[in-house]
Amino acid sequence: MRLYRFLRRAALAAFVATALPASALALTGEESAVLAEISGKLGATETMNGEFIQYNPDGKEVQGKFFIARPGKVRFQYDTTNSLSIIADGRSVLVHDKQLQTYDIWPLSQTPLRILLQSDLNLATSDRVISASVEPDLVQVEMIDDAKFGGGTLTLVFDRASAELRQWTVTDQRGVQTMVTLYNVEVGNRLAADLFKIDYNAATNASREKRLR
Repeated sequence: MRLYRFLRRAALAAFVATALPASALALTGEESAVLAEISGKLGATETMNGEFIQYNPDGKEVQGKFFIARPGKVRFQYDTTNSLSIIADGRSVLVHDKQLQTYDIWPLSQTPLRILLQSDLNLATSDRVISASVEPDLVQVEMIDDAKFGGGTLTLVFDRASAELRQWTVTDQRGVQTMVTLYNVEVGNRLAADLFKIDYNAATNASREKRLR
């Protein structure tokens, strides 16, 4: 039931924000304290894993498993074909489709994932935060995302009681939204290093072959 409440309320609240200057956001004492608590919990969480549902702009839903190791590492393994994966190794982000034999790679610093994977993110003081809402059951924070790929806004939703990340929505510069909800989340597990390994040689060779076609 909590999952559906998160989805319903966060979907209603997610929108394309006007890029206000940082000084325009004034946090109350309660909001500042809650965001500081959440930031501390997020920064102290070195590993997370569980399952996710992704809601695409075309209305389709896909799901799979996720693994996060801060700072900078993540793996999303999609269940739909068991061939699509998104991997960040701290330096780059790879979108790999085994079935189609495609490798698309970008610098992590130029994607929205860099914000999610920070270990020193302070939501109470960050000049990226443009809105914050603290409610009895959830906390929602909207941030400016100036990434080269996917720039727009990033809306994070946290459970108020546990201070754990439950959902995020990426809204690009055209207003197109992609929402990801996490569930069955576990923290502190030891995750294999191979989960976050990118085969740069394979990616380079695939790109070269694609250009030659």
